[in-house]
Amino acid sequence: MDPASTPPVPGAALILDHAAIDRCLKRIAHEIIERNPDLSQTALIGIPSRGVEVARHLTALIGEFTGTTPFMGVVDVAMHRDDLHRRRVPPRVERTELPHDLRDKTIILTDDVLFSGRTCRAAMDSISSFGRPACIQYAVLIDRGHRELPIRADYVGKNIPTAFDERVHVRFQAVDGIPDSVWMSRTGTPPTEARS
Repeated sequence: MDPASTPPVPGAALILDHAAIDRCLKRIAHEIIERNPDLSQTALIGIPSRGVEVARHLTALIGEFTGTTPFMGVVDVAMHRDDLHRRRVPPRVERTELPHDLRDKTIILTDDVLFSGRTCRAAMDSISSFGRPACIQYAVLIDRGHRELPIRADYVGKNIPTAFDERVHVRFQAVDGIPDSVWMSRTGTPPTEARS
């Protein structure tokens, strides 16, 4: 069976294929370029795990479009989450990679799915322990709604209205070994996993 047509869970519906994701990321890259004229002071920082892949894609596209490749890094959020007591398995700690001096930098946090806003808050808390950037922006591939904190993405690939018991699955070739795709499934019960 073609891996591009194989859902991550039975019954999941394909929302975006590789070409659609590419269009979304290209649009976000152009929006980032327009809003941040000095790309040498801009850093794309991915939230593990698939937010890192979003950052990689966007960094490559910005470099392709402008000839200037911004800093690309990772921010660990594991110990800054407020749902550690609800997790069956402790989150894996990732190595944080940020610019050496944050003072004049615009940090663009990247993630695959924006849900409650709590992962973004954890990422900002983590960054604040390393310094105070000039500005923090937020880019997500999918915004599925259901915010629990007053957090809004500056750049959104696609808004997908969802029911609370639906789940969005983002898959990237480099992470999952299957073509880039976004799927949606219904769990039948409210999600108990970490919320983005």
